[in-house]
Amino acid sequence: MRFEGKAHVVGDHIDTDAIIPARFLVTADPGELGKNCMEGLTPGWVRRVSPGDVLVAGENFGCGSSREHAPLAILGAGIPVVLAKSFARIFYRNGFNMGLVLLEMGDAIDRLGDGNALVVDVAQGVVENRTTGETFQVRPVPGFMMEMLEAGGLVQYVRRRLGGAA
Repeated sequence: MRFEGKAHVVGDHIDTDAIIPARFLVTADPGELGKNCMEGLTPGWVRRVSPGDVLVAGENFGCGSSREHAPLAILGAGIPVVLAKSFARIFYRNGFNMGLVLLEMGDAIDRLGDGNALVVDVAQGVVENRTTGETFQVRPVPGFMMEMLEAGGLVQYVRRRLGGAA
């Protein structure tokens, strides 16, 4: 899996209500949720995003409630990968279950700026900042989690493993 897109930087401790406010939780459709992604942080934020762009966050991204709508909203906004200094534990699990790629970069995240052109090679664990020419090594996603991402999330992964019987 390889992604190329523009960085959209947000801060530390972005909670799930900032990602998708509760008033928009009337559907589980990623496309509908994506229309209001980050509405709790910056109204209209999603209009600056193009399909394939990369969300860049600080510490504890996805804290708050355990709603699975948050990673669905990000995917629905067209963002396939989130880079962060760290993730809230439940969000991390929900993200992979929904098919959203999450990579922790630690303090190296501070070297990525809003609007930077990024290339993310998930299998190799490499993030390239084409704007600055810097390359960062991150911990690659473990094999079984890559299989789940490639399937499109946990439900699709289980269906595949059961031969489509689920």
